[in-house]
Amino acid sequence: MKLLSVAVPCYNSQDYMRKCVDCLLQGGDRVEIIIVDDGSKDNTAAIADEYAQKYPDIVRAVHQENAGHGGAVNTGLAHAQGIYFKVVDSDDWVDVNAFHKILDTLEELIKNGSSIDMMISNFVYDKVGARHKKTMHYRNAFPVGRVFNWGEMGHLWRGQYILMHSVIYRTNLLRDCHLELPLHTFYVDNIFVYVPLPYVKNIYYMDINFYHYFIGRSDQSVNEANMIKRVDQQIRITKFMIDSYQVKTIADRGLRSYMSSYMEIMMAISSIFLIKAHSPEALDKKRELWCYLKSKDVWLYRRIRLGMMGVSMNLPGKGGRKMTEIGYAITRRFYGFN
Repeated sequence: MKLLSVAVPCYNSQDYMRKCVDCLLQGGDRVEIIIVDDGSKDNTAAIADEYAQKYPDIVRAVHQENAGHGGAVNTGLAHAQGIYFKVVDSDDWVDVNAFHKILDTLEELIKNGSSIDMMISNFVYDKVGARHKKTMHYRNAFPVGRVFNWGEMGHLWRGQYILMHSVIYRTNLLRDCHLELPLHTFYVDNIFVYVPLPYVKNIYYMDINFYHYFIGRSDQSVNEANMIKRVDQQIRITKFMIDSYQVKTIADRGLRSYMSSYMEIMMAISSIFLIKAHSPEALDKKRELWCYLKSKDVWLYRRIRLGMMGVSMNLPGKGGRKMTEIGYAITRRFYGFN
């Protein structure tokens, strides 16, 4: 059995997927790389087959009709044979030295009988043109280099969230929680992280910069113009997450607080891009989304709506919306997230 399965969703990725796959190959026989060609129209399929033929014990190429990022992740998980599961997007890459340290640690934990459900590491916002690359770390909130649980978690700063880039899950945990991402929808990485959280009991944090998250290409889903254009998909993801749990019923206090904070940022993201759409229809959708949250989980609604972020996303009038946009611009500049 492989130690780690890495799914690489690919759609028209011929120009950059080699960098991604080549760094993952450095994991050697402990890793299986599942390249999922999601109905590409360029040479992605041929490149995937090339790697599978050259490295048959490490790489598998899976071809499917286009199903979107979520469909490609679902396919990767369905084919995964490793004990742990990671998603690396085809335009991203990993630090090879950190990769070896992560594999060594996972292997050592298994040998010592220490079962973990989730491993967390740092990721770097590798933004085009940025002289200083922002790094998301968690050393202020998580114990470093040992197994811990939600009750031992410290305070995460606002905007400091566990994302797909920072997480490795135990494969069977993802199957136990029946994780299935929506098809033909962007921003499913939020569901990938959020839905399994209540199933996680044991966590391990490595304070190393492992994942390089490439941002800045104009066609990326996180490009601001694209996020405004695709805001309906962001709303769909947010509603999916609202429907997933009654957060108040989460028994562990630390996890309940974190999931509440996660939903707070999801509501804020949807709200800010609806505001930035500058249309009456978008403002109607914003009001409807907040009403949806209230109808589904009034406890969570009150917690978010009365908090600082909830208030800032619902300032009245044109002046209030302008203040919200200014606040978002400052936050974006500080974190460099798109």
